[in-house]
Amino acid sequence: MLSLNPDHVQAVLHAINQGPYFKHLSMPVKEMGGGYSVVELQVGREHLNPFGGIHGGVYASIIDTAAYWAVYCELDEGVGMISIDLKIDFLAPISDGVITARGKSIKIGKTMCLAEATAVDQDGKWLAHGTSKMMITRGLQTIRDVFGFVGVASLPPKFLPST
Repeated sequence: MLSLNPDHVQAVLHAINQGPYFKHLSMPVKEMGGGYSVVELQVGREHLNPFGGIHGGVYASIIDTAAYWAVYCELDEGVGMISIDLKIDFLAPISDGVITARGKSIKIGKTMCLAEATAVDQDGKWLAHGTSKMMITRGLQTIRDVFGFVGVASLPPKFLPST
């Protein structure tokens, strides 16, 4: 039996948080593990719509990201994913503070995955909820592609033999 390599997880967190979109939105993935992820976003003026509230695209981005990375650690090494469907329920507005999205893997099949994520404010108030359906890919959008794009060379193995 194999166990998730914590060095791999830390290397992935470092690499994905170097991506330009995550940096642009100030939306780092803080944690991930078997079936879960945590993403945070400090709401700034750049996240607001012309009415002064959070733009729905920010909720969609944080939900999509949390759902996607909740599944990653449960997939075989060298396998990628592509989001093919994202459904978001906007539950409450926010104009400042921190949004925390917690992703959870629901089901992983041979070709498709389903995950959900909930975004809350610093008081635990629900702001948005969503589900994401992802297609499992072989040799496309893998973590090695991330490492190549952001210029990080070292990737420890994803799994270690259990002791």
